[in-house]
Amino acid sequence: MTNLVQINNLTYRKNNKTILHDVNLTLSAGHFVGLAGANGAGKTTLMRLIAGVAKNYQGEISVNGSASEVAKKAVVSYSDELLGFSRQTTIHDVVFFYQTVYPDFSLERYQELAKFLKLKTDERLAILSKGTKERLTIALTLARQASLYLLDEPFSGIDVMSRKQIIQGMLNWVSEEATIIISSHHLEEIAHILDELIIIKDQTILEHRSTDDILEQEHLSIEDYFESLYAEDEDYD
Repeated sequence: MTNLVQINNLTYRKNNKTILHDVNLTLSAGHFVGLAGANGAGKTTLMRLIAGVAKNYQGEISVNGSASEVAKKAVVSYSDELLGFSRQTTIHDVVFFYQTVYPDFSLERYQELAKFLKLKTDERLAILSKGTKERLTIALTLARQASLYLLDEPFSGIDVMSRKQIIQGMLNWVSEEATIIISSHHLEEIAHILDELIIIKDQTILEHRSTDDILEQEHLSIEDYFESLYAEDEDYD
């Protein structure tokens, strides 16, 4: 059976600076995966590479058995920041764009998500708060019927109660056959839905373990385990 994500000997440099090196990762379908690391550790870069957005890397990245950027983008739903849209663009126009570009975009699913997340179609991006923009990004990302979802710090501007509702809702919004990778500074809030945890440190993957193994073998919470691996570093967020 083909692994959903296969990364072999990945190294990525930008502006003569090494961002990631010697990264190896295998992910199968049907899992919730947490991606943790200090600020600047390379979490966003790794997601962009998997999604086919970042290029010019060394090594191999395949999704659903294909290394083609076109094939990756067809099965990967990545939460971008909507930077390509004018500030005067309405939510309705953004949704129409997604319908046009992504054949797997489900308007029905989006409408269900938008209702739950309290999004209004006539509002312009210019007036949206950070939290509302993040709600919109979550709705757009999860409305695609993809094999792999990449959510990069999706909750940083959303209040605690709403975060809890959204995190719980993900269990119903994502197909059991799909895998979702979530990078978050709120590990304690997403730990109960995670099957696996990936920790990036020193520009590579330090740990990739099942959360059950961590709880049973380390006798630590997911958050405490992550912090224990960064305990020697004075400055991390």
